[in-house]
Amino acid sequence: MTLKTPRSRPVISAVIPAFNESQGIKEATIHIAEIISECESSWEIIIVDDGSRDQTYQQICQLSEAEPRIKGLALSRNFGKEAAMLAGLEHAAGEAVIILDADLQHPPNFIPEMIGKWRAGTQIVHAVKRSRKEDSAGKKAAAYFINHLISSLGGINVKNSTDFKLLDREIVDIIVYKLPERERFFRGLTSWLGFSEEYIYFDQTNRQGDESKWSFWSLLELSITALTSFTSLPLRIVTVLGFSTLILGFLIAGDTILSLIKGQAVSGFATIIMSLLLIGSFIMISLGIIGEYIAKIYEEVKARPHYLVKASVGIAGKKSG
Repeated sequence: MTLKTPRSRPVISAVIPAFNESQGIKEATIHIAEIISECESSWEIIIVDDGSRDQTYQQICQLSEAEPRIKGLALSRNFGKEAAMLAGLEHAAGEAVIILDADLQHPPNFIPEMIGKWRAGTQIVHAVKRSRKEDSAGKKAAAYFINHLISSLGGINVKNSTDFKLLDREIVDIIVYKLPERERFFRGLTSWLGFSEEYIYFDQTNRQGDESKWSFWSLLELSITALTSFTSLPLRIVTVLGFSTLILGFLIAGDTILSLIKGQAVSGFATIIMSLLLIGSFIMISLGIIGEYIAKIYEEVKARPHYLVKASVGIAGKKSG
């Protein structure tokens, strides 16, 4: 008779970053748990409270008390979604880990399809937005421009990509232990790895709870992080601007010399003023681009932890990463 070795880890882990989600976190978590349970009996859900100012963590504790497979982390402050996802990945023990939002805009009904692709051998399953019904025309245009810019310059495919993904344990370990950078762009990192991947497409549903927590500035910061993390091409733009001003300077100098040879009064005061303004703008833009990269280097060399855990429920010990 052969004895089965007890399973040391759950088969499926779900990581849910949450920030001020007390209105809907209970219903969302129960719904997600029901769907995962239909696919696999061995599972866990880790909800990461990213410094919420409402009763989100209290709701997580109640969920964990009712169902021990639901676990929670409370970060000491709002470190941002990227840090919250990393915290969840570091504490997730599953053979496969699914990351999805707490507001149900990442439809949990796609989880069985993601698990099916993983069981067939796919190590990364990306969920990609097919439509953005709730987004305004301005937000759609901004997302289209930024995603295509990052995809074109960075050499990674993030067009309409989301953080809704399934990752094999090998991928999770690589992200957690072999990618030490502090400034992270999760969507880009998973595409950059190059392991076997597949895509599923979904229509964005109505958000559960109140309005989105993403502001224009937080989205802009994420876009800058994404761009500077995967390409140095903007720095080359500085060189292009420098050569452009050099050519402009030669043209103006040539026009001035030609006027002197012809004995004409040197004219073109307006042209000189415009040239100075143009050159000044190029210099300021160049300093701004260089400054962004220096700022990222500054953040990296400080080597502060990505997050600090204030409290946890259902998870042995506390950990900062």
